[in-house]
Amino acid sequence: MVNEYTKIFSGNFLVSGRIKEALIEIGITPIVKDESESGRLAGFPSSMQGIQDIYVQNMEVDKAKIVVDQITSTIDSEQ
Repeated sequence: MVNEYTKIFSGNFLVSGRIKEALIEIGITPIVKDESESGRLAGFPSSMQGIQDIYVQNMEVDKAKIVVDQITSTIDSEQ
């Protein structure tokens, strides 16, 4: 089976939320994976609270990485 999605970001839910919204604005529909939330819903606690992974389709990776780089560089410069 060929993997159709690539992980473009892994980090806290606040940054993930900003990235997700920016991707949607340019027409990319991301997949957000939150292991801690999935575990909580299944009744299993997780030590990685608030960490989310964002995936996009392989054909959208280059465009999506530009968005991720812009947002993460903005956050880095604010600190």
